[in-house]
Amino acid sequence: MISRSEMGQRLRAARKSRKLTLKTLSDRSGVALSTLSKMELAQVAISFEKVAAVAKALDLDISRLFEASVVETDAASVASKPTFVRNSVADVPVYIGDHYQYKMLAGDYPGKHMLPMHGRVLARELEEFADFGRHPGQEFLMVLSGVVQVCFETGESVVLRPSESIYFDSGIGHVYLSQGKAEAEVLILMHHA
Repeated sequence: MISRSEMGQRLRAARKSRKLTLKTLSDRSGVALSTLSKMELAQVAISFEKVAAVAKALDLDISRLFEASVVETDAASVASKPTFVRNSVADVPVYIGDHYQYKMLAGDYPGKHMLPMHGRVLARELEEFADFGRHPGQEFLMVLSGVVQVCFETGESVVLRPSESIYFDSGIGHVYLSQGKAEAEVLILMHHA
């Protein structure tokens, strides 16, 4: 499992290796300077949207932040892409946020155009969220187990059961809510614009 503290250390190390101040990273990512500081100091759970914004501003493949050991990707490794990478949900580290658990899949594949994740939906009520999550790109979600309600800032929502899926513009604010007795498990594919 990747703790808040470890995620904060990884973000700080990536920022410092690029010789960026918190202010510069805030300007590039759109994440408030005070929030960035709290993220690095492990004082807050980090939402996927904020991690994605910071990773993009750092020009860092977000899946690298979730690996068991962080290794910077260099141009040589991207140039020698493997034919495929294989992993198991049981073998990848988990990051637990306030509303979801994330497991980044295929983290070793360099230069990905899609971000595959296994997720567990912890949230059950819309009121648990301060705001809807949104990030550039498109998103695909398939329910593996449980029942998930996807709520959009437009007021629309859809309930999905196992093997049902949804594809949408992830720039539109959205949240996932677990509606069954158990926490729902999902497969998510994101394409960042």
